[in-house]
Amino acid sequence: MVADDFARLIYLMLLVAALLFWFISQRRASLGKAMQMAMAWVFIFVGVIAMVGLWDDIRGTVAGTPRISVSDNRVEIPRSPDGHYYATLFVEDKPLRFLVDTGASQVVLSHADAERLGIDTSALNYFGRAYTANGEVRTAPVKLGQVQLGGFTDQGVTAWVNEGDMAESLLGMDYLQRFSSIQIAGGTLVLSR
Repeated sequence: MVADDFARLIYLMLLVAALLFWFISQRRASLGKAMQMAMAWVFIFVGVIAMVGLWDDIRGTVAGTPRISVSDNRVEIPRSPDGHYYATLFVEDKPLRFLVDTGASQVVLSHADAERLGIDTSALNYFGRAYTANGEVRTAPVKLGQVQLGGFTDQGVTAWVNEGDMAESLLGMDYLQRFSSIQIAGGTLVLSR
């Protein structure tokens, strides 16, 4: 703590002490009732501070996941409140939520999603390597029979099961390159064929 911060802290403590002294001296006769009112205001301020601090989380929970719109030759994915793009693909007729990641080279499945598809993750050969923000992880290749996004269906998509922990499966460039156009405009990711 620098000297200025320390001086401000002492000033703030003296100011709070003076306000408390004034409050108690003015309310001596009905101190119990005054303390109840003071605690009510403390709880109100703490609640407001907590709401301001958690506003992004609250908004994301209430708003839910934005809807993907599909037309003849394009899929429009709106940006989520957290700033990312998420797409639900049907892999082997099972819905899986992917984080659209143009920085990822491949389609990468989390252990949980691979197991939802019926893949025995303990029997995979983890010979691949991926370099992530959290360091190097081992990966194992798998072949996905049918993958559907909107009205587009692809066969034989190669994916890699990540041996490390992942919150979301990643939809990387191996899959995104199947589209003739990828653009982001007005908070919407547009994939066209």
